[in-house]
Amino acid sequence: MEKQLTGTLALAVCAAALGSLQYGYGIGVINAPQQVIIQHYARTLGFPVVDEHDNVTLPDDDETQMQASALTMYWSLSVAMFPVGGIISSFLVGFVADFRGRVKGMLVLNVLALVASLLMGLAKMGNPHVMVIAGRAIMGFYCGLSSGLLAVVTGILISQVLGLDFLLGNDDMWHVLLGLSGAIATLQSLLLPFCPESPRYLYIKLGKKEEACRSLKRLKGEYDTSKDIAEMQREKEEAMKESKISIWRLLRAEQYRQQLFVALMLHLSQQFSGINAIFYYSTAIFHNAGVAQPIYATIGVGVVNTVFTLLSVALVDRAGRRTLLLIGLGGMCCCAVGMTVGLVYQNTYSWMSYLSMTAIFLFVSFFEIGPGPIPWFIVAELFSQGPRPAAIALAGFCNWTSNFIVGMFFPYIEQLCGTYVFIIFVVLLFGFTVFTCLRVPETKGKTFEEIAALFQKKRPAAQTEMATELQQLKGASEA
Repeated sequence: MEKQLTGTLALAVCAAALGSLQYGYGIGVINAPQQVIIQHYARTLGFPVVDEHDNVTLPDDDETQMQASALTMYWSLSVAMFPVGGIISSFLVGFVADFRGRVKGMLVLNVLALVASLLMGLAKMGNPHVMVIAGRAIMGFYCGLSSGLLAVVTGILISQVLGLDFLLGNDDMWHVLLGLSGAIATLQSLLLPFCPESPRYLYIKLGKKEEACRSLKRLKGEYDTSKDIAEMQREKEEAMKESKISIWRLLRAEQYRQQLFVALMLHLSQQFSGINAIFYYSTAIFHNAGVAQPIYATIGVGVVNTVFTLLSVALVDRAGRRTLLLIGLGGMCCCAVGMTVGLVYQNTYSWMSYLSMTAIFLFVSFFEIGPGPIPWFIVAELFSQGPRPAAIALAGFCNWTSNFIVGMFFPYIEQLCGTYVFIIFVVLLFGFTVFTCLRVPETKGKTFEEIAALFQKKRPAAQTEMATELQQLKGASEA
């Protein structure tokens, strides 16, 4: 019989995608209720509270400035502790994936998500700034171990819609908005026991061929599994041929240095493009741009993000990785210029606020065309089986660390640079575009050997060096 879409397969895909949905929710949920949460922090700390409806002017003295600085610090930590958890978990992905199977591993991880959700959901009962910061760190740790692409942008959009002030983004319900991620973890925990174990894990890791066949049939219906098993066998044999290389050895291995440099630079370009400044702080940016209802503009960003992610999925295997990266980074650079012009001249020309908003929408669109998805899977194309796990761990660490830097320091940079803040991203994006043009090869339709050869052409006698070093690495691992 032919393979078919079974209910079990649909259930397994939905259950797995909930982890990525959680990641997107964690990125976007902190954006819309920013002012509400900051005001609650201020009340808890005994600071004076002034919002847009008050007619109170605070004295511009040292104490008030210190209080404002403290609030900025607590808010920056509330945003940035999410990627801190991801930084730690980036080195544990392989361990958790092999922890007594994929299903059991994900069930254990959901305990972390529930603890994080309880901390944030009960934040009003204690010190909200402490509980939110701790909850965001734990949630980031969870999300660093379970993330994908399409479900992430959907999660961002859902969190932005729920963050509307007449739903959950208000003074009474903001803690429920942050804690609602526990519902996602609960739903996933209820679905996972009905999902079969990964066939690849059963066959490649445990060598249980019969159980792998049964799992395949549950997922794809009654059909001849011999072709799938043969493919897994080839993958297993390939993994056995090439010894697994540790992170430290990968950093020292000269023949992989150029590939690793390209992989890390692409992840830096993703985060230092300024995209998370938009996802974390777009409501405040739209407010500063003079948009009457900034939360609706933020939701518009979420919609654009989702639509262009779908477009990227359709384009990535047609247009090529390098082409989409160049279009995306170059387009984002131009849009960052447009954002800066709009913010600088918004008080001079009323229509400049529309320029800023349009530039932000296009900025997100160009991000999802290339710089958003491509860095995550190009690492697997640049490295063979042996160094691939270490390369993925390093790339994840680089990505989450850059995410933390943007989340933590963007408010301070915005205070320092004012309306010119996006000039920094213009410079960075221009540099990343030039780097991609000069150093990033096209990997579409190429084997690892062909890609490696593109890098080695720039180095005389590289093939001999590669062979020698590979033998040393294999000898060391066998010893």
